[in-house]
Amino acid sequence: MLRAMIVEDSRLGRLELKSQLANIHNIELVAESENLASARAYLQQHKVDVIFLDINLPDGNGFELLTELMPAPKVIFTTAFEQYALDAFDNNAVDYLMKPITQARLTKACERLSVDDATDKQDPTDELMTMEQRFFVKDGRQCWLIPLAQVERFESLGNYTQVHFDNKHPMLHKTLAQIEKRLPEKHFFRVSRSHVVQLDKVNDVQACSSGGLELTMQSGAKVEVSRRQTSLFKERFAL
Repeated sequence: MLRAMIVEDSRLGRLELKSQLANIHNIELVAESENLASARAYLQQHKVDVIFLDINLPDGNGFELLTELMPAPKVIFTTAFEQYALDAFDNNAVDYLMKPITQARLTKACERLSVDDATDKQDPTDELMTMEQRFFVKDGRQCWLIPLAQVERFESLGNYTQVHFDNKHPMLHKTLAQIEKRLPEKHFFRVSRSHVVQLDKVNDVQACSSGGLELTMQSGAKVEVSRRQTSLFKERFAL
């Protein structure tokens, strides 16, 4: 069973989705929220496997919630607006459902959750890498065997990940979540939904007005640490 949460500001919308989810055998609805604030409060204390997430909410945008969740649960967007679809899939959405949502369309989206889980379990590349280990990247006609120690940071670009090393930026056809599972925690840190950095490549740390931190990497690149990850970053380096 997958533990699910609905984040939807319309009471009728929540009731309809709740009724439809009751007909899907592998989904257990454990929480409902009408805004971002209450969703954050619940998710700070509880784990869910999937969020059925509206985009336009009274206190902000649904994408804001995803940037604060590390790692983020699987997400199925439920919205009346088609213009956010590209952004949704850039945020690794499992599906994007347009209201009004039919039972058949919702069932199909939930079937994709099971397919994704099966793929994750069958992935043979879960073994942790060492800093000396090299990995192969082909981008266009160029190829590299890159020692992990050489990588400054990994950046998520939808279903791809950009590898930043030695002023080069090739793309890997893997998600950031897939790569993160293999990285040694002693050396790498997930600073936000879009970035994992190598800690030895951080030159400077500054506080930002958003309440997070800004890292200056050896290349000169600036990378922001999300508010949620800032507290973990400080704990990691506390005396």
